[in-house]
Amino acid sequence: MRTNLCAFLLSTLLVSAPLRAEKKVITPPEFAPKAGAAAPMFSPGILVDGTLYIAGQTGQDLKTNEVPKDFEAEVKLCLDRIGIILKAAGMTYDDVVSVQVYLTDIELFSKMNAVYGSVFKAPRPARTTVGVTKLAAAAAHVEITVTARK
Repeated sequence: MRTNLCAFLLSTLLVSAPLRAEKKVITPPEFAPKAGAAAPMFSPGILVDGTLYIAGQTGQDLKTNEVPKDFEAEVKLCLDRIGIILKAAGMTYDDVVSVQVYLTDIELFSKMNAVYGSVFKAPRPARTTVGVTKLAAAAAHVEITVTARK
């Protein structure tokens, strides 16, 4: 009887205890801070239980931090940065399930959508696109964040 009670209590404890998922930071070498530069206050990606959460990416060049003058080039660079993080986590664009796009000018939607469609193939991820007044990177016109699942 006592053995059954102990087994019951142990199984109840295990079932009721919250499961803590291991978080793995995904920081591709290309995203490492330059020598002497402060580390960013966020992680490029966090992988938890097979789901990758990618922080908002802009079209800034990883080496120069410059944003291209051409908007389509900016969107492509933004998506390339996302691709680098996906690859570092062992994923591809095909693993993306959700996308959030932030545009400083919603009139740029069709141009963004054309570049987006060249990267994300059918069936495309769920997506939200919103217009915003500003982004943290002052020169940026687009920021994209994604969630991917293996």
